[in-house]
Amino acid sequence: MSDDPTTAREAIALVTDGDFDELPFAGGPPAGDGPLGWPGYSAAHARARARTGESESVVCGTGLIGGVEVVLISFEFRFLGGSLGEGTGARAAAAHALARARRLPVVVLPATGGSRMHEGMRALLQLQLLAGESARTRAAGLPQIAVLRDPTTGGGWATLGAGSDVVLALPGAQVAFAGSRVRPPDADPAAYTAEAQLAHGHVDAIVPPEALRDTLGRWLSLLTRPAEGPVAPPRALGTPSPPAASGREAVARARHPDRPRAAAYLDAHFTLRAGISGDRAGGVDPGMLCGFGRLPDGRTVAYAAQCGTATAPSGFRTAARLVRLADRLGIPVLTLVDTPGAANGPEAERAGAGPAIADLFAAVATARVPVTSLLIGEGGSGGALALAAPGNLWATPDSYFSVIAPEAAAGGVRYDGGPTAPASRRPRRARRRPGRRGALSSTLSGALSGALSAPVAAGRPGAGGQMPPR
Repeated sequence: MSDDPTTAREAIALVTDGDFDELPFAGGPPAGDGPLGWPGYSAAHARARARTGESESVVCGTGLIGGVEVVLISFEFRFLGGSLGEGTGARAAAAHALARARRLPVVVLPATGGSRMHEGMRALLQLQLLAGESARTRAAGLPQIAVLRDPTTGGGWATLGAGSDVVLALPGAQVAFAGSRVRPPDADPAAYTAEAQLAHGHVDAIVPPEALRDTLGRWLSLLTRPAEGPVAPPRALGTPSPPAASGREAVARARHPDRPRAAAYLDAHFTLRAGISGDRAGGVDPGMLCGFGRLPDGRTVAYAAQCGTATAPSGFRTAARLVRLADRLGIPVLTLVDTPGAANGPEAERAGAGPAIADLFAAVATARVPVTSLLIGEGGSGGALALAAPGNLWATPDSYFSVIAPEAAAGGVRYDGGPTAPASRRPRRARRRPGRRGALSSTLSGALSGALSAPVAAGRPGAGGQMPPR
């Protein structure tokens, strides 16, 4: 069991700065024993009202978190197990409507066992209602954050919980679609926890109660203050050096163990950042860092950064999730490209490497917000290109882009010799070839310490040695 605030109002008090303005609701208790005439339902509803002091299983209203006004939807588990009935759905729907009318983020604090059996199909249909309200709020460009309390199961998890943009959870909380009474008798209890959902890409972070207010405040600050227009790439890090004289040298530089990696670039570029985790399809790739960062001017940029490893399908899907979320919220995107290529083992193929790469290509291509890309290391084939912005791709001195990894190229053309030497000599290096349309074109201006990286896409915006405006 988690260290969870017991009541809906305790949960609200835990995360808000102070005052909470409850949303009034005119509806009363169900008539008689409800739509099914469930024996004893009216009496059970009355006992729940008396025990909790609430009129339904959810409390909705507005409050401040980190100085940002939000709409809160907090579940009362002591009220019939926090179950979703018609009254619950009506209140949550009204809260979402208020959020859209006032352009406010939504924070959901679920603690629910699922649909209310006493109301039959009318209760089950609330899942469609809540999913629709959540989708309309997303379409309006408003962020939604869920904090999963103990337990969050059934339809509450499958709508307001899993349907949120950012999903946080309390340690040890039960989180699952299957409630505790409907699981197989031999099921491993650990599979139905927040920690298991985090490990399989369905939760972004586990947050202890004492850190919730600050964590939510950080997220709300980041998601509600987007930067404007295209963002400049980070400054090149590392030891000053001239551009590589050959393809072999470029590959060696990119693979040097002391070369600055994605985390160093993100730490240097942002004053604050918060990461999302997982592809929402069962996978997590630690080699793809995704999240939102604050620039020195206080504005937010989304980032997706490869860490120099072969990117797994879950990494591509997480990056696509990040790009689409940023696009919906109007937040510009920065991508850091650094991979020898997409993971190519049997597990990657079974996990859908091709479809995952295609999905990321599509997300970047259709983004309405500006996307800026910086090549900081290896640019290995389509696994790197999928993360690169068409027309706004820059490169550091310690990087190269290639149609295929040198080893794979050597194998493909049947050269003999060392693992990188022949392939890095023979294939034409595409990192910078002035005047060649479609090749990476511009000479690098990053030889001086701290100098900005150089643009690399021929005939595209940003080419010709001019940096885009900050």
